[in-house]
Amino acid sequence: MNVQEHIDNYIGSQPDPKSNDMQTLHLRILNLFPGCKLWFEDGKNEEGKIVSNPNIGYGSYTIKYANGSTRDFFRIGISANKTGISVYILGIKDKAYLAQTYGKDLGKASVTGYCIKFKTLKDINIDILEAAIRYGLERQD
Repeated sequence: MNVQEHIDNYIGSQPDPKSNDMQTLHLRILNLFPGCKLWFEDGKNEEGKIVSNPNIGYGSYTIKYANGSTRDFFRIGISANKTGISVYILGIKDKAYLAQTYGKDLGKASVTGYCIKFKTLKDINIDILEAAIRYGLERQD
């Protein structure tokens, strides 16, 4: 199965309205950044143990670890969680940036240093979420 097939299966496996919201978000990201690298992480570690929720990833950057090793990974991720959807904006050094820049105008969402979590798209201002995603994919660091 290719990455897009994994993504389609993952989105399709979610209950409505989460499935519809994830499809809407996926298509909006692809419209913002046509041709960006797509990822699908199934949430399992090397031993096959589930360690996180599956993620759909967009874009690419290199994570640099303290021990000097590196790893390519996605910049933006979306994932279903128990109560809704999480959007991960990775690689931001200033952990207050998302909350300070987008939090007050986003709507009913919780915002941490790299995650925006909400129940449904109708609870948030999707244009503000899109601006945060655009920031995450366009920045050069």
